[in-house]
Amino acid sequence: MSINKYSPFPIYYQIQEWVKNQIESGEWKPGDKIPSEHELCEKFSVSRMTIRQAVNNLVEQGYLLRKRGIGTFVQLPKVEQRLQSMTGFTEDMKMRGMHPSSTLLSFGIVDASAKIAGKLKVAEGTSVYEIRRIRLANQEAIAYETTYLSADVVKDMNERILQHSLYEHLEERLGYKLLRATQTIEASVAGEEEATHLQIAHRAPVLVVEQTSYDEKDLPIEYVKCIYRGDRYKFITTISRQK
Repeated sequence: MSINKYSPFPIYYQIQEWVKNQIESGEWKPGDKIPSEHELCEKFSVSRMTIRQAVNNLVEQGYLLRKRGIGTFVQLPKVEQRLQSMTGFTEDMKMRGMHPSSTLLSFGIVDASAKIAGKLKVAEGTSVYEIRRIRLANQEAIAYETTYLSADVVKDMNERILQHSLYEHLEERLGYKLLRATQTIEASVAGEEEATHLQIAHRAPVLVVEQTSYDEKDLPIEYVKCIYRGDRYKFITTISRQK
């Protein structure tokens, strides 16, 4: 590709689109390391600042991923989750042929705040389990998850259970059938703690999902707040027009 200096499109944009085309055409595959800034400067006979602007834009758009001290790579496809089905993280990843795992950050009993009490329909100050985990897919950190369960409703929780599927424990061992959930999704930016655990930049884009799950008696069994990496996760839904 040659740069058209008379084009109405800036030079950095032309390079950016060329790189994007290399990715979308399959010439550069997910996980491939792209040429260095120096190599791209020589290829297009432009300054490093121009190359850096093009690469920065593609990193922000989720096409590329920088690894400090190693180089820049084609980003892996985003993990997709359909909003129509009610599944846990472990089930989701297995359905996609990915290996799910978790890093347990903390586990214990705390007094329910006003918000948590409202979500679980218990009195403020009631004992609830608080579980903080990093959820991983193929050993890559995807989400920072905080789960709350009423200690009176869900008994005998322990760290061993949390190494596997919590939904499996609730449904198969405790007999709760989770039938529905209310969910909110909003865009936000990563705080320092989430950024550290998810290995992303402070204030990088994230998706914040809050979900309360109910059983067949309409009893709220769990409340979960999950912070997903914006560059690795996306939600899909199908909608229809009401007539």
